[in-house]
Amino acid sequence: MEHARAPKEETQPIIVQKQRPYEYTISYAPTQPKRGKIHFSSKEIRHLAIAASLVVGVGLSLAWSYLFYIDYVTLITFTAVLTASFFLHEIAHKIVAQKEGLWAEFRLTLIGAILTLLSIITPLFKIISPGAVMVAGFADIKSMGKTSIVGPMTNIMLSTMFLAGTFLSPQQIQILALAAFINAWMAVFNLIPLGILDGFKVFQWNKKNWVLAFTPSLILMIISYQLMF
Repeated sequence: MEHARAPKEETQPIIVQKQRPYEYTISYAPTQPKRGKIHFSSKEIRHLAIAASLVVGVGLSLAWSYLFYIDYVTLITFTAVLTASFFLHEIAHKIVAQKEGLWAEFRLTLIGAILTLLSIITPLFKIISPGAVMVAGFADIKSMGKTSIVGPMTNIMLSTMFLAGTFLSPQQIQILALAAFINAWMAVFNLIPLGILDGFKVFQWNKKNWVLAFTPSLILMIISYQLMF
């Protein structure tokens, strides 16, 4: 999830007064959606469709490379779980951002799409990052923190569910543990408090909330990794 300037056609001029009374500048901000209204544009749907195809490709290659026992049902199930985990993370960002009255839409990124494409064809390099939800508008640090933390929290909840499934369905322990690990890893990675990652904005907003999110995600990642082998 990134904070970005909205598309030009969806902006409106805002007059901002500088220190001197006769000096003004015009900055552009997104047309604000109504709070509580979740909207998907046609452009966003196209980007989501392309991203989905890339994530499905990585899911198929991951399942084929790392599962000791594989059949078509397991292959399809794992790929669907992986794809859903990625998009639930991103859609969670979008929903909270739009609830906060911000412009928020998923967009492909060139570098991320290329890295995800490479992840399909190489067994040693796996990155799932074809794009992100771009957020724009006038937001305070709390709004951005809430918008940022909800993505990793979604993965933490999914990881917990899959990890619980390993005890309820021991015959599927490997695939469930792998699904739990991937979700936990997504949470850990995104919560790193650096750069454009979610963790940076969460850490700035509330360090206690960051610890409360990062700690369980790390524990889940370690436990699920051990169950995979």
